[in-house]
Amino acid sequence: MEKMRALIIDDEALARRRLRQFLADAPDVEVVGECEDGREAVTMIRAASPDLLFLDVQMPRLDGFRVIQEVGAGSVPAVVFVTAFDQFALRAFDAHALDYLLKPFDRERLMRAVSRARRQIADANLKGRLDAFLGALGEQTQQPPRRYAARLAIKVRGRTVFLQADEIDWVGAADNYLELHVGAAVYVVRETMSQFEARLDPEKFARIHRSTLVNVGRIKEMHPLFAGDQLVILHDGTKLQVSRGRRGRLMSLIDEL
Repeated sequence: MEKMRALIIDDEALARRRLRQFLADAPDVEVVGECEDGREAVTMIRAASPDLLFLDVQMPRLDGFRVIQEVGAGSVPAVVFVTAFDQFALRAFDAHALDYLLKPFDRERLMRAVSRARRQIADANLKGRLDAFLGALGEQTQQPPRRYAARLAIKVRGRTVFLQADEIDWVGAADNYLELHVGAAVYVVRETMSQFEARLDPEKFARIHRSTLVNVGRIKEMHPLFAGDQLVILHDGTKLQVSRGRRGRLMSLIDEL
């Protein structure tokens, strides 16, 4: 039996690892790659030609809908959407026979999705269903582009501080808190990195490490380290490490500046 070649696309490392672990129980599925943002996903889909996508709905730069639109109906493989929200999208998936996983999901639910995807891959009419889905999707997504916060209200010791997003140099995670570095000032807020990152423009801010988010416009220099890691130096002299897995997205943002 020929294996289905699957690609996992999700901006959360934990979600990608969970999917990979569950898929280890599906002998006819081979995971051929992972990626964490929509733009990278488009490139990898075109290069790897997978049979099956596990595709998150909300991601930096391009969301799951736009990934499908960028690749095009003729090149899109079977799609299993992974989402924690977006009820209108869930209805659209059902209407066009595309499966979805609602987070948090268990192994049994994933196996049902895999079985459904297997039938779709074998179905000669898959492209027709995808064409119908993309047509409906185009009607439903004619809405203004998402606006990211230009001004942030930060609660600090009983008072509220208003910051312009562009003033933030970098953000570091510290236990259950975040440290916002703004010039010489540091503001501590109780929020997860993923939540805070979602509020910022992904064309201006990049996660360069699991616990570090940086304003790309503040980067002055980059230097290579060991094992593919990089070191960035900001205009104020701050040195931050870039993990190997996040270097590609950072470089794509720098190239666009």
